[in-house]
Amino acid sequence: MTLSRRTALLAAGAAAAGGGLIGVDLMLGGLDLGRPRLIDGVVWQLHGGVLDPRGDWDFIGARSLLVQWLVADGTAFVPLPDLGLPLIADAPNWVRIAREPWAQDIIAGLASRFSEPQARADVLALGALSAKIARQRLPFRPAGFYFPVEADPTWREVGQMKAAMADIPRPLWASCYDNSNVGADALADWVESWLPSDVGLFFQDGVGIYTRAPDAARHYAQVLSRRLGPSRFKLIAEAFRPTGNGGLRAATAAELKPQLQAYEGFDVFVFDGPHYVDRLIVQQLMTG
Repeated sequence: MTLSRRTALLAAGAAAAGGGLIGVDLMLGGLDLGRPRLIDGVVWQLHGGVLDPRGDWDFIGARSLLVQWLVADGTAFVPLPDLGLPLIADAPNWVRIAREPWAQDIIAGLASRFSEPQARADVLALGALSAKIARQRLPFRPAGFYFPVEADPTWREVGQMKAAMADIPRPLWASCYDNSNVGADALADWVESWLPSDVGLFFQDGVGIYTRAPDAARHYAQVLSRRLGPSRFKLIAEAFRPTGNGGLRAATAAELKPQLQAYEGFDVFVFDGPHYVDRLIVQQLMTG
């Protein structure tokens, strides 16, 4: 992908972090608790620079956390002693995270690679490792699992996904995007050709890199939800925008709010909460 969701985050670091947050916690604490429900969850893409996620995403509705992966490039972000995988130094405090109001349900991403082409090339091995991880004792109780090898219609070997996911426990989710703009109906046909009937789908809206506008993304969501069934569909709202020099920045609240409002009625997760949706943006989404 151009401006890959994986590589851009790793290159940019915590793009949304910064100043201007003095007193935000106090302001949020004093606001009316009749809060807008703009999202249902947040995505957290773990890497060595973002191991301690903190935010107020529950103030705009989040109750669920999608952890992108628990193992990436052979390094574990949770203790997995039975599998012999090295644990990252200063591992996340999973006990604290599981107590957060925005992580009442945690969907555990399993094994992948930081490089999307490498993940696709290793999809069967990653599926086998993911099945083992899902059966380990984890430091939180997952509400479901996610197989973090992203698919799009340019991937000729996408049919391997069915075999890769066969032994992973359910409930299970996969994800896809459509940067080629093949159209909602064509994408739904393609998804049904490889997605097992007992696996759900996260669809990445494409708004973050201007592949489509929110109303067009909503049409994709309507078609996919109708074809798969509402219980098997969730929408990922990309909370970033291009910088113009090959990187990504956090979307402003003025950019993000109409995007989220366009998706009313769907289960919406923002990508990526810890990187792009800081407490100031949450406050602006609530009051703007």
